[in-house]
Amino acid sequence: MKKSSLLTQAFPYRTLVGTASALLLAVALFPKATDGVGQRTTLLFREDWKQIPAAIPVTQDHVAHSELVVSRHGPDADSIKKSHHDNIKNDPWYIWSGSCEKGRWALSLRMKHSLVDLSSGAHIRWRTRQSGGHVLKIVLELEDGTWLVSDKGFGETPDWWVFDVDLKVFRWHRLDVQSIEAGPLVKEPDLSRVRSVGWTDLMVGGSSKACTRVDWIEVYGRAVRLRSRPEPGMK
Repeated sequence: MKKSSLLTQAFPYRTLVGTASALLLAVALFPKATDGVGQRTTLLFREDWKQIPAAIPVTQDHVAHSELVVSRHGPDADSIKKSHHDNIKNDPWYIWSGSCEKGRWALSLRMKHSLVDLSSGAHIRWRTRQSGGHVLKIVLELEDGTWLVSDKGFGETPDWWVFDVDLKVFRWHRLDVQSIEAGPLVKEPDLSRVRSVGWTDLMVGGSSKACTRVDWIEVYGRAVRLRSRPEPGMK
């Protein structure tokens, strides 16, 4: 799909909920490959889920990337489903929130051996489908344990849709990862050492008519070494 056609088709569907103009949407959909000082961001990981039977909840057994760890969060975390329907042609293997009918939820992925620098030039590309007014938002965990959720999100779509969003268009709220409730805005958070990347819609699921779906996700940024831990007894 060409970039121009994607913009034309995507804009009526309110793909980036909360944006003020088509110009801002264009920036979000088509980020530059480098940041302001010419440092190139690369594909750090892509998760597309194993093609194994659907299950509740999604677990590490469903993660296709050998260097990623999946975590579930929130009051109804154990209802997050890795879904697939053999009777639907070309149905993908995807994460589904419609089964989370007892409480809010969030899902996150982290790299086993590095952190992620999303401070400049970073973007996320994913294939999603939202229904019933649910708005898919990005979740980040910083190295110090702070959790953030984006102020904007991806609204209802008529079918599966691929989005490519530059993280610079977002502002970030503090996220209570236990209750999955958004708190106050965090002014200019440091995204240079991010531990986990994930998503939520801050809502309770309502089966197929009120849910979010994520087929796959790609994260572009720069890998950052984990801080070495001192040996026991060392200061």
